[in-house]
Parts: sequence; structure tokens; C-alpha cells
Amino acid sequence: MPTITTNDLKNGMHLDLDGDLVQVQDFQHVKPGKGHAFVRTTLRNVRTGSTVDRTFRAGEKVERAMIDKRDMQYLYKDGEDYVFMDNESYDQRNVSPATLGDTANYIIEGRSATVLMYGEEIVGTDLPASVELTIAETEPGLQGDRSSGGTKPATLETGAPIQVPLFVNIGDVVKVDTRSGEYQSRA
Repeated sequence: MPTITTNDLKNGMHLDLDGDLVQVQDFQHVKPGKGHAFVRTTLRNVRTGSTVDRTFRAGEKVERAMIDKRDMQYLYKDGEDYVFMDNESYDQRNVSPATLGDTANYIIEGRSATVLMYGEEIVGTDLPASVELTIAETEPGLQGDRSSGGTKPATLETGAPIQVPLFVNIGDVVKVDTRSGEYQSRA
């Protein structure tokens, strides 16, 4: 595994710290008036989803985890787990909801997804910035509700809740930001 210094950290980078696979959520280089510089980080444990704040000395060496991307097809939900099929070997893999995190709200049965692999372990998915999903449930839109001011609750075809403008109806395809979970536009 490549060794990097804490000066090279970037958001989204994966590290192998004390046997745990963590992702850098946020970092800040601090140079106090007295004493040595340090790097304050927020790290998310990829396997458990928990976050922890950790401080490193500036220039301290850390192990960078090598993450591979592989295209897989999301097949179906098996109990709590999600089942993916490798597009090359046709092997099926079960993935826990904790591993997918919020990205589970934006994957649809039968569609391809880019899966993040650490060795032979699936550690997450890499989604585009936005996806197009169908509205499964919402109150009917009212004629004349074309203003951008009001919103109403709706449910996406994946079961995820979302706030949409008043004119959106059941069956409409909408563009959703995968980072924030917010409605962007009608598709």
C-alpha cells in the first residue's frame, strides 16, 4: 500500500488506519502561532458508517487504501441485503445497507452501478451527481400551482422520501441530486 503524508489528504480519499478502512470527509491544516502545525480531520468508517474526528501532526505518514471501481448490476433486495452481480464474472455479492449508506436510495433493480472494491470487499457505490427517478407517491398537483415557492412530500420509486414542487405528480420522472437528496428538476 502506498504511504502518503497528511499534507496530501483530500476529501473522499480512503485510508487504512489501524486496520480500519476510513474515508476522509473533511480536513483542515492548522498552523498555530506557537507549536507545530497539525491536520484536523473528520473520518468516516466505511464498514460501520460511524464518523470520528482525528488530529494528525503535519507531515505524518498514513497508509492510503487502494480502491478499485467495478461495474456491477443491482439485481434485487434479499431481506436487508442488496444483491449485485459482477458484469464480468457473473458472481453475485450481497451488500449490507450500512455499506451502501444513502446511495441505496438512488439505485434501481436491473440498472448498473459503479461499485467501490477494497480487495474483494465491496465498500460502497460511486453514483453520478444526479439520477433520474420516478415519483411513486405524492398528493395530486393542483391546477395553477406553477410557482417555485411551495413543496410537498413525495416518495421515489426506490422508497426514498423527497420534497418536490406542487406541480409534480405520480409517474413524473424527476432529477435528484445524489449528494443532498434534493429535487433538481423534471426530467
